Amino acid sequence: MSGNAELMPAVILAGGLATRMRPLTDKIPKALLEIEGQPFLWHQLQLLKHNGIRRVVLLVSYLGEMIEEQFGDGSALGMRIQYSYDGPSLLGTAGAIRQALPSLSGPFFVLYGDSYLPCDYRGIEEAFQRSGAPGLMTVYQNEGLYDVSNVDYDGGRIRRYDKHQRSAAMHHIDYGLGVFNPAVFAALPANERADLETVYQRLIAAGTLEAFEVHDRFYEIGSPEGLRDTAEFLRSRGRNPIELS
Repeated sequence: MSGNAELMPAVILAGGLATRMRPLTDKIPKALLEIEGQPFLWHQLQLLKHNGIRRVVLLVSYLGEMIEEQFGDGSALGMRIQYSYDGPSLLGTAGAIRQALPSLSGPFFVLYGDSYLPCDYRGIEEAFQRSGAPGLMTVYQNEGLYDVSNVDYDGGRIRRYDKHQRSAAMHHIDYGLGVFNPAVFAALPANERADLETVYQRLIAAGTLEAFEVHDRFYEIGSPEGLRDTAEFLRSRGRNPIELS
């Protein structure tokens, strides 16, 4: 793959209610929280674009119209942005991806709308393509530092992933970036709630989930502490997104 080739599209899960960030998110979605004079989503999109991702599908629900009004079709950023709305009932992370499949003809990245992930996107895409697996999870050796570790990873494969029932063998954490073939979500019932955690667990049980270990920490704005850390990191970077080779 050429170093200048455009990478596969990214699906951003930006439909959460952001209850932990209230009152900041009483009137705006979390993606529009301001850092260094720009909405967090602006920083996230700049990072993706800098790493070769030019097309994004935003999965929105709570106050999603405000995001679409601000970012439009992405042309102002030199990107292509599409939107998929949950509708009257929340579909969960996997259900929302299932609903967005008409916009996704091939493999795609998945990340959360409150995550800033300075990692090697090109290397991750290449690892996914080499593996032939239907899905890939990125993991980070967290040791309970930035959040509660939830992945039992032996250096080659993921043995267990559970965000609710942890074990002493869990030294890694779901970094927040996945890669999938559309067929993984096409198999889910339409218009029914389903979560990404369950999808990952099914792939692990089937022995078909590829793993990619990331060594640069993740940043997030899902908590007041995370927002402070992310703001400090972005302030230290100025407006220069991180690109890894």
